[in-house]
Amino acid sequence: MIPLILAASALAAYAARRAAAARTERELARRLPLAENGIIRGAHAIERQGRDGRAALLLHGFGDTPQSLAYLAEHLRALGWTVRAPLLPGHGRTIRDFAASTAEAWLGAARDELAALRARHDRVALVGVSMGGALATALAAEERADGHALPALVLVAPYLSMPNWMRRLALLHPVWGLVAPYVHSRGERSIHDPAEQQRTLAFGVCTPRLLHELLRVMRLARAAAPKVSAPTLVVQSRLDNRIPPEACERAFALFRGPKELVWLERCGHVITVDYERTRVFDEVTRWLDAHVPHAGASAPDTAGEGASAHDARPRRAARPTPA
Repeated sequence: MIPLILAASALAAYAARRAAAARTERELARRLPLAENGIIRGAHAIERQGRDGRAALLLHGFGDTPQSLAYLAEHLRALGWTVRAPLLPGHGRTIRDFAASTAEAWLGAARDELAALRARHDRVALVGVSMGGALATALAAEERADGHALPALVLVAPYLSMPNWMRRLALLHPVWGLVAPYVHSRGERSIHDPAEQQRTLAFGVCTPRLLHELLRVMRLARAAAPKVSAPTLVVQSRLDNRIPPEACERAFALFRGPKELVWLERCGHVITVDYERTRVFDEVTRWLDAHVPHAGASAPDTAGEGASAHDARPRRAARPTPA
């Protein structure tokens, strides 16, 4: 009798899991319709040709798309930059495509994109948002091995820490993943601007295994951070619902090269589209102009910066009006 009860319970749990997965997939298909090429409408890669020889690779976050970088891409293009914001593997397609993607695929694609941009431009900066910031950190640490010198690194709300409870969940994903096909991120406060909340193309959902892949990227980035020699700017909100201020400060301390931390006060995690995005653009522009000068301009004097890197003082951002 007991074996029959256990078998019936297992079948019921399996049926419930399938039903929950189907509901989530239907909702995502309704909210994020695909174009004919199989990519979510508006989620395509962004490429803008500049005019002064400088280029920037922009990397989006976990479960998100280049749409979260569109404003920044247009801002940089208007200043003469060539900009490339690729769509990472599995992202911006169906949730099942996302579920099948891996940390290796994301990092490999980002590495290939950087190499392709460097093949066409002598001066290439790297900008990453959230998980894209973790990927950018890993790539920046590779510059000594590949013979390239990265002139500037910008990390916007970089995902370089994960709460302990989430780490435990990620490590136990083979167990609880048997009953929970998808996990909702509960990221309503990632963007404070209601209009931008409506425009986002982020899934807001992942699988238990994907949570573990995100943990792997985060760990890789933390191990890479002390090896980064490129001048590094970190822009972070104190109201970030993903990364508490103290976690950001601990991650920032891992970088040993020239660095600066800028704090914002009135936005969430995806600050490239939120209320203080114009401040983000100003800070990114300031950093890139200082370390990636126009052709013919004098190179920045960074002598001695490394010695004072550990004493870099975080700057408190002003309170701008909403963009």
